[in-house]
Order: sequence, then structure tokens, then C-alpha cells
Amino acid sequence: MAPGPAASYEEGQSGTGRVLAIDYGRRRLGLAVSDPLRVTAQPLATWKRSNRRRDIARLRDLCREQEIAVVLVGLPLHLEGGRGEMAEEASNFAEALRAETGKPVELVDERLSSWEAERTVSETDGPNPRSGMRPGERKRQNLDEIAAAVILRDYLQRGSKAF
Repeated sequence: MAPGPAASYEEGQSGTGRVLAIDYGRRRLGLAVSDPLRVTAQPLATWKRSNRRRDIARLRDLCREQEIAVVLVGLPLHLEGGRGEMAEEASNFAEALRAETGKPVELVDERLSSWEAERTVSETDGPNPRSGMRPGERKRQNLDEIAAAVILRDYLQRGSKAF
């Protein structure tokens, strides 16, 4: 795991307060949030991106509304651990978010979170006539926020283990 731009792993894990996880993408942001005691991770929303300034303003407002203490931004590393173009974009986004919110923002390894989210959705994506959507539409809508919840769950589990 790479340390975040504003806080180390140990700083983010100490204390209480909600944690917001962001699955960063060029078209969408998947969002998940913890409870105040940092025990559970719940998918929150998938936002379509507009532009960086507007996205960060929306996230700043969300942090205020949800009383977020720490923000996680998924760092899309290659399977072998190297950084690519998307990892640099996510790093820059995290730094801008830290500057705008004043919150600790950490970059966390998100390798395989989207794969796990796809598996979760495919296992639970049956017909639901009340939703008004076909199964594939629900899958696309929920995939990013479930990936954010996977990132957050893994982060919270690492914090519960003694080092």
C-alpha cells in the first residue's frame, strides 16, 4: 500500500469518524462510507464525473454532510505493483481533494477491487421487477460503489489487526 499524500496509514486508522472511500475513474466515482466506529463499509453512490473542480466541490460537500474524518482514494496499480497513467491521475486527484477539504486523504492499493465487485454483482444480479431496470443496468450502476466498498472494507480490516 502506498502512503497517502496527507496522512500515513497509522494516522488514518487512529481515532473514530467516518471514512469515505472513492473508486476513482475517468467517467465515474464510486463512493462508499463507513460507520463512525469504522466497523462496516457500505456502498453509497456512483457519481458521473463532470469536471475535476465540480467533482471535488461535490465531495467537499459530501464530507461535510457525512462528517467524514478520512478519505481514501483507490490507487489503480498494475498487477505487478507498478504505477501507470491512471495511478498518476488518482494521485493528483487525491492531492487536490486534500487541499480542498483539509481532510487526511490516503491513497490505497485497489488492485482486484473491481474484479471482486464484478463477482459480487454477478452473484446477486437476478431479476428485480420493482427496480424498473434490467440486471445489466443495475450492474453498471452499482459496480463502482461496490468496488469502493471493497476498498474500504479491506482498509478497515487492516486497521483491526495488530502490527
